[in-house]
Amino acid sequence: MTKATDSTSQTLAALGVASADAVTARFAALRAEFDGDAGGEGAWKALHDSWMGRKSGVLTRVTENWLKTATPALRPAVGKCLNELRGHVEQRLAELQRAAESAADEAALARERVDLSLPGVTRPLGSRHLLRQTFAEIERIFLSLGFAVVEGPEIETPYYNFEALNIPEHHPARDTMDTFYLETPRQNSGGPARLLRTHTSPMQIHTMEKQPAPVRIIVPGKVYRRDNPDATHSYMFHQVEGLAVDTDITFCEFKGTVEYFVREFLGPKIRTRLRPSYFPFTEPSVEVDASCFVCGGSGCRLCKSSGWIELFGAGMVDPAVYGFVNYDAKRLSGYAFGLGVDRLSQLKYGIEDMQLFFQNDVRFLRQFP
Repeated sequence: MTKATDSTSQTLAALGVASADAVTARFAALRAEFDGDAGGEGAWKALHDSWMGRKSGVLTRVTENWLKTATPALRPAVGKCLNELRGHVEQRLAELQRAAESAADEAALARERVDLSLPGVTRPLGSRHLLRQTFAEIERIFLSLGFAVVEGPEIETPYYNFEALNIPEHHPARDTMDTFYLETPRQNSGGPARLLRTHTSPMQIHTMEKQPAPVRIIVPGKVYRRDNPDATHSYMFHQVEGLAVDTDITFCEFKGTVEYFVREFLGPKIRTRLRPSYFPFTEPSVEVDASCFVCGGSGCRLCKSSGWIELFGAGMVDPAVYGFVNYDAKRLSGYAFGLGVDRLSQLKYGIEDMQLFFQNDVRFLRQFP
């Protein structure tokens, strides 16, 4: 310690201070010493502890050794000078604290400052999955024809998934749509069974139950069947169901809608043909084929040298279906179709293995931005 602060360890009587002027001189020396310390580069916290510490700080020693032991004649002068010194010390320490904190903030900002002249970091941009792109394209085409897009639950009852679509229990068509049945509390208590839907067709029934004709909808979504995964099969895949019901809808209107969709989706030069087929909820039923867009119909590996590619099944709604939704089968008619989104994507983009859609391999996905 310096001489001025060292004197605070003694009483005024021991220092030979007997007048108010001598008291003022002692405090002036302490203030000068403090100002000298405060003007250096030391940390303000160390200076604060040295002067304001409760046990051994300079001001604490002044209070104990000078004020409390002063004679009655000197005590007023000691008290006044001590208060002035304390106020000066506190004010200066506060200034030093603010300066230190400001310097620390500036140093932190300097460390964390972003150099805008540096080249930026390239972040890869994602895109919609190829199946989502196909969904969007199909929806765009049918929305332009006046269809509405509706969605429904992926968990259904056998009634909506089968019976109301003219597929009664033990019907042979159920063999081709074996699916996953769920154990639910409602079923255990005697309620109807629950299963993952095998097609999006149940929304035909839901929609016709809720609204009268006319109805023009497409139903995009996931469906489930107990198929072993391979290049063309999966236990989960995607469909777009279509339904149009109104008065005087004919097979010609159905054919025109199909042809328009195929040309919009695969190209204006594509031709279509309809082959007789069978589906429980349409009569008559057809398979829709398109001329091969790779070879132009001359025969290639894709079309198996036939010149034609099978696209999807469709047909006029069987009048028996109208009985389940209280529609007048004598007054109303309509058509329905079911598009396999995965298959259409494979055909359009030349993808041989369906499993690539679900493997999340970025090398595959980057090909379809």
